[in-house]
Amino acid sequence: MKYMLLIYSGATTDPACGVEDWMAYDKAVREAGIRVSSESLADLTTATTVTVGPAGERTVTDGPFAETREVLGGYYVIDVPDLDVALDWAARCPGARGGGSVVVRPVADFGL
Repeated sequence: MKYMLLIYSGATTDPACGVEDWMAYDKAVREAGIRVSSESLADLTTATTVTVGPAGERTVTDGPFAETREVLGGYYVIDVPDLDVALDWAARCPGARGGGSVVVRPVADFGL
């Protein structure tokens, strides 16, 4: 089953881990043969938000302007047997440390 690990970090905190930690985690995921895809997102200041109003009018603004203290920094999609295994991998993720969090969500399978 496929699960997405959404990696959130505090918007105003220093990273709790270094590049070496991320490289080691990425290597472990790849070597375990469970990686479907993964990406790190560019800095939050590069974000653009699109909203569509009731009449279909599009509004584009710079940045997410979310009322949150967490920032989505990247993701992994992994293919593992069940939720327990996905949670184990999420707990190993460097993004789960130092006030960060990893949200685990199953990827919907519509059988297409």
